[in-house]
Amino acid sequence: MTNVVSALTARTQLGQIIKRATQKNERFLVGRRGQPSIVIMGIQDYIKTFAPAPKELKAMQATAKRSGASKLTPGEINRIVAAVRKEGRSAPAKKLAR
Repeated sequence: MTNVVSALTARTQLGQIIKRATQKNERFLVGRRGQPSIVIMGIQDYIKTFAPAPKELKAMQATAKRSGASKLTPGEINRIVAAVRKEGRSAPAKKLAR
């Protein structure tokens, strides 16, 4: 949903506009002297609309979620990488599949 607001309203209500843009995915078209100037929108809305993840990345994320790899902590990932480097071979599928 796009709301049209004046620059003065945007300036005085910026905190509320940011809250609504991030929590409710609302968009705000800010105008000055009747001319649209900028759009305010939440970052998640922006990414979804203008910079969606490539299908390859979505496929990797789905695989990681199915295998449980998406729940690994950074420390666990570092330990797995260190073990693989020490052994000098490719990633251990069993360790990632947990």
